[in-house]
Amino acid sequence: MTPASEQCPRCRQSVRLGATYCTHCGAPLSNRAARIDRNADNPVPDAQGQRSAANPGRIAIASAQPEAMVLPGTAGRPGLQAAPGQYEQAAHGGGTRMTTKLDVVPAAAGKRLGAAVLDWLGPLIVLAIAFAIGMAGITTTRRGGFIVYDTSLLVLLGGIGSALTLVYLIALVVIEGRSGNTIGNQLMGIRSTDADGYAPGGGAVFLRGLVTGAGVLLAVLATAPLVMLGLYGIAVWVLPGLLLLGTAWAVLVVVSNNRDREGRLRGWHDKAAKTLAFDVKEGRNPVQTGGIQGPYSFAPIDLPPVQAVASPAPGIASPARLSQLHNANQLHNPHQLNNPNQLQPPVRLFAPLQVPDELATQSQPPLQVPLQVPGTSQHPDDDVDRTQLRSDARPREEAVMRIKLDDGQDIRLARTVLLGRNPEALAGEDVEQLVPVADPDRSISKTHLHLRLADGGAWVTDRNSTNGSAVTTPDGVQTRLLPGQEVFVRPGSTVQFGDRTFHLGQA
Repeated sequence: MTPASEQCPRCRQSVRLGATYCTHCGAPLSNRAARIDRNADNPVPDAQGQRSAANPGRIAIASAQPEAMVLPGTAGRPGLQAAPGQYEQAAHGGGTRMTTKLDVVPAAAGKRLGAAVLDWLGPLIVLAIAFAIGMAGITTTRRGGFIVYDTSLLVLLGGIGSALTLVYLIALVVIEGRSGNTIGNQLMGIRSTDADGYAPGGGAVFLRGLVTGAGVLLAVLATAPLVMLGLYGIAVWVLPGLLLLGTAWAVLVVVSNNRDREGRLRGWHDKAAKTLAFDVKEGRNPVQTGGIQGPYSFAPIDLPPVQAVASPAPGIASPARLSQLHNANQLHNPHQLNNPNQLQPPVRLFAPLQVPDELATQSQPPLQVPLQVPGTSQHPDDDVDRTQLRSDARPREEAVMRIKLDDGQDIRLARTVLLGRNPEALAGEDVEQLVPVADPDRSISKTHLHLRLADGGAWVTDRNSTNGSAVTTPDGVQTRLLPGQEVFVRPGSTVQFGDRTFHLGQA
């Protein structure tokens, strides 16, 4: 892959840098090159910092022009990738450089196998110890010429070990179904998702585990009748071999993703359960960043310019033409009335309106020209009634706004809100509500967003966060928030801050 090309996240083929879609598989691309050039040509203006003091929720940012995304030691060569799916960019305000992960990277077979071993190493050790002690505790006695086996200790320890393993299995399925994370996934840096990049769900995780552990399950089911019939000697010799075959099947299923012809590194169990696995150390975490299509929320869409549209009403002159007619028909009265109650000669204050030719051809009723006698004139304010307040009028109730985080948490918003990992108001800032959001990956800044409810929506301001924020409207338009700039977000929109998102709605 040449420096002037990038890699398609779906088929892993090289495409031209700045292309909007892959020419091999047709997948849409994030068009990073166009975004880099646009950001370099349109820096954040200095006036934003000057307006921050007059508007609550705004913060001053440095007026230095932000640098384009460049590699360390490659000044003057913007747009080069630091790694697949990563760019290094100077933070706003002269801060340190940060690396933004935009692409999703499928998890390799080695990491998936390591995660599975770490997940099941503990339960297997518990089962092995329980059954080993139970088998060693079997005693034999002779009664009436028959050999009687005492397996009470084996049944007790085997039952305890099996119960603990079952509880662990249920907890593992629930946790991975909701977050895509397990102990092994966390240590190996991978996440399980569904076909769209969100949490896979308990049913998909159970089906995937059933396909993977089918060999071990069949080994246990095949040995159970031997134990029930008292053929312990045969069971001791048969069970290890069957368990070895079941383990080999599980390993073969896990590493089968290397043979995926679609380039998505899906194994047999993934295809059966319609799941995926991604490497969150090499790429971004799709579960917490809006699924597989998450990176497009960072790229503002260039809208076509607004074009002038002629008025659809027939027979109406343009505003400029009406203004000329109004000025031509104004008559200035040279006699100034010092006393409005003093009788003066009648003066025509309004002249007949001169109708242009294009309007005169239309059949319209003649205009009634009012005449006013100065002797009967009143004070200019007397003919204007004052606004009367109704006694039963009630103040308009403000709409109740709520946000729903990507983890399902529903929060009712006050008039002014600060949101972040551990939000804190500035000195002298009046904030009614602080909303802390859990973020183990620390992708959210301490005080990330400021929300001000008004005009039937929320005015959202990015408080100079490290990983930035973006807004996706209900019609699919995505815009990145500039630090310190207040943007109106209407209900139904989705706001992304760091690796987390929330949905804005009305109660």
